[in-house]
Amino acid sequence: MKIVLTVVGKTTDKHFIASIDEYIQRINHYVPFALDVIPELKGTKNLSEREQKEKEGDLILKSFQPGDYVVLLDEHGRERRSIEFAQWIQKKMSAGPKRLVFVVGGPYGFSEAVYNAAAEKVSLSQMTLSHQMIRLLFTEQIYRAMTILNGEPYHHE
Repeated sequence: MKIVLTVVGKTTDKHFIASIDEYIQRINHYVPFALDVIPELKGTKNLSEREQKEKEGDLILKSFQPGDYVVLLDEHGRERRSIEFAQWIQKKMSAGPKRLVFVVGGPYGFSEAVYNAAAEKVSLSQMTLSHQMIRLLFTEQIYRAMTILNGEPYHHE
């Protein structure tokens, strides 16, 4: 199984880029992992919030493949402790989807169509975090989950 993190827009801060790239390299020692970047929309000044979510949603939906298990990173999703998240990932890996796809939406969240395409929602925090920060925190949590599943000492309980 491959794990994919789909995001809208590029990461611009070089410190975030370096840290995210480091975690991606680490994750790939355990499981195939990819960061799929959907380009930001151009000319959004004349678009309503709903129109922008729908256009981004169309691009997100086009990135999915048949058989993907889609999970939205959403503030209303289920929160889990790191060990619980690792166990959840292990169950998904055992269930056999070709790809486990996590999605971070654009600045206004997800369109209704994207919500309908998702199997579930996960929350990293009830707090609002920048999209740059979410990418870093989430890749670190995937890496942490892999070390937990492999009995390595990265995570201290």
